[in-house]
Amino acid sequence: MHTPLNDSALDQIFRSARTYRRSAEAWLDKPVDDALLHQAYDLAKLGPTSANCQPLRVIFVRSAEAKARLRKALSEGNVAQTMAAPVTAIVAADQAFPRHLPRLYKEENAVPWFEGKPESIAATAFRNSSLQGAYLIIALRALGLDCGPMSGFHNSTVDADFFAGTEIKSNFLINIGYGDRSTLHPREERFAFDEACRLV
Repeated sequence: MHTPLNDSALDQIFRSARTYRRSAEAWLDKPVDDALLHQAYDLAKLGPTSANCQPLRVIFVRSAEAKARLRKALSEGNVAQTMAAPVTAIVAADQAFPRHLPRLYKEENAVPWFEGKPESIAATAFRNSSLQGAYLIIALRALGLDCGPMSGFHNSTVDADFFAGTEIKSNFLINIGYGDRSTLHPREERFAFDEACRLV
């Protein structure tokens, strides 16, 4: 459990992995197997969340009908790449997560932490679904898939269409498939450790 991943694994997940976007040509015409999506979620769900609250809810959009529904919510610049991606994950947060805490967090009764506290519920759901969405990206990359996470869509439109009658709210999208590396631009600069971090 304490052996570092080898360089090949680190390259695949981080150093060589890239964000695929900009155009329909970013994605190869190669389908994504449902089993890989199941595997990716089963890995991502193991990442830590506050009181094991697990607010992440995901709709994997892949049918032509569902893609057409999603298209209505997309900013113009995101239409081509999203329609071409084999799968688009709607990463969302269940605002009703406290009702599941008796099942998910047995160390103590965490339900009172959130009762009558809508701001705390919203902040916890957003923060932890964002974390879980990031775990999902790492899991997808680990399984050999490429990702194009993005905002650039109308959350209210997505919520009304895909989450009507629930307390689930969309957070961000992830286009998923096999990227065409020939479409990539040079990687943008990252901050060095000393620019972004301090040891105190």
